[in-house]
Amino acid sequence: MTLTDAPHTTGFNTHRVVNQPPPLDGFDPIACDPALRSAIDRYRIGDLGDLAAEAGSAEAREHGRLANDHPPHLRTHDRYGNRVDEVDFHPSWHWLMARAVHHGLHAAPWDGGSHVRRAAGFYLWSQAEAGHGCPISMTYAAVPALRHAPDLAARFEPALTARAYEFGLRPPEQKPGLLAGMSMTEKQGGSDVRANTTTAEPLADGSYRLVGHKWFTSAPMNDLFLVLAQAPGGLSCFLVPRVLPDGSRNEIRLQRLKDKLGNKSNASAEIEYTGAIGRLVGEEGRGVRCIIEMVSMTRLDCVLGSAATIRIALSEAAHHAHHRSAFGHRLCDAPLMRTVLADLALESEGATALAMRLAAAVEHGERDLLRLALPAAKFSICKRTPTAVAEALECLGGNGYVEESGLPRLYREAPLSSIWEGSGNVTALDVLRALARQPESRDAVLAELDAAAGADADYDAALRELRRRLADPAPEQARAVAGRLSLALQASLLLRHAPSQVAEAFVATRLADPGHTFGATPISGARELAERVTPGG
Repeated sequence: MTLTDAPHTTGFNTHRVVNQPPPLDGFDPIACDPALRSAIDRYRIGDLGDLAAEAGSAEAREHGRLANDHPPHLRTHDRYGNRVDEVDFHPSWHWLMARAVHHGLHAAPWDGGSHVRRAAGFYLWSQAEAGHGCPISMTYAAVPALRHAPDLAARFEPALTARAYEFGLRPPEQKPGLLAGMSMTEKQGGSDVRANTTTAEPLADGSYRLVGHKWFTSAPMNDLFLVLAQAPGGLSCFLVPRVLPDGSRNEIRLQRLKDKLGNKSNASAEIEYTGAIGRLVGEEGRGVRCIIEMVSMTRLDCVLGSAATIRIALSEAAHHAHHRSAFGHRLCDAPLMRTVLADLALESEGATALAMRLAAAVEHGERDLLRLALPAAKFSICKRTPTAVAEALECLGGNGYVEESGLPRLYREAPLSSIWEGSGNVTALDVLRALARQPESRDAVLAELDAAAGADADYDAALRELRRRLADPAPEQARAVAGRLSLALQASLLLRHAPSQVAEAFVATRLADPGHTFGATPISGARELAERVTPGG
């Protein structure tokens, strides 16, 4: 039979698309986020409608996809053999960065803005794309560290807080807006920064010459870096610009970009300082004290970023289940799917509530509460994120395992915040360190927990057990203590500020059931819990 003899197929439509959800574009990420709405009201954040609309727009989501599909590229030399040490980014990266800076997510609180408002904005905007949040977060965190050197702060802080994004090599003094980074870890030390071998030699003009190899430095195209190096007086912190005031390039060599599991849009580099010029921040030998100011703020953003990742994964799952049908009914009407979605909603609401409470603690200078609650939250929320994203991905079935769905990108991103700024063991042991060295931090946290005492019998029982654990925990109990403390803080906030249905379900599935698996415990009112977090539902 020839082609001309084949049966005529006009009228057959084998590619008519049915039973697929519409794109999750143009949705309002505040409208479907009751935990964030509650925080906006509680902390009097004000209107975030414009930022939210942009974060949920098709344009922002497409830029997020493109920035990850076209990762940065390192150029070490130009065509003539001269060192250039530049990283090229896709235009979508610059669009995302410019919008984040425009919204003041990089440093607005240090220029009279609100930390809580900035936290809510960072949480919303991270749902569009997470990778570019790294240089935004480091700039936010650099300002309090830089204030250990008032002369340098006066010189650079105005541009660090300015809402102007300019990419390119120019002296910091000539740019309207600056971004800052952090360069600490070395291959022989990792989190043990006191093992660093980068040296800092004092020069006659008061500056220092740095020589050393940093194993991991994110956003190497930022304008300024806080760097740890060994000065004559011990481990110290230095401010190192990429371009010197005379316009010459500082002696900073980008050896390679890291090929990471996720976070593809963001460049992370291995750097050599081959005589780079830096200025001392604080005193010689007090470098960790300076840099810890930066680490604390970036840890807050790790919590916010993880809460954002859980939330956007939940949005994708709930949206899919709302529109997709199987076996004669919508997925969201299937009892077990409703339970899974409700359980993910509880996870998101608890994480968001605690993340925003920590931002409020920064706002109000609650250092004792932060000293213990922040590492506990960083340990628990960031560590639970991959499991939550995996469950959300599974709600889409095979569709969720396909790159076009966007869930694989979220899944690859999910473990990162648990690793950066102190991986699990480091952060959990930091909780024990705070308990041992700063008993006032325990008192502050217990006061926060006691504020919800009497609201739920299971919560009260968990609080009594937690008090016992906090009394004298052994190192091998660090993870358990950090995790239970974080969950108790989330439960306390939900008992005080969320509907009783939400709070009681959270306590029952997290505190009363320590072996919790998503969807394994029946949840009263699961339909309502799922519907209240569904975009456009």
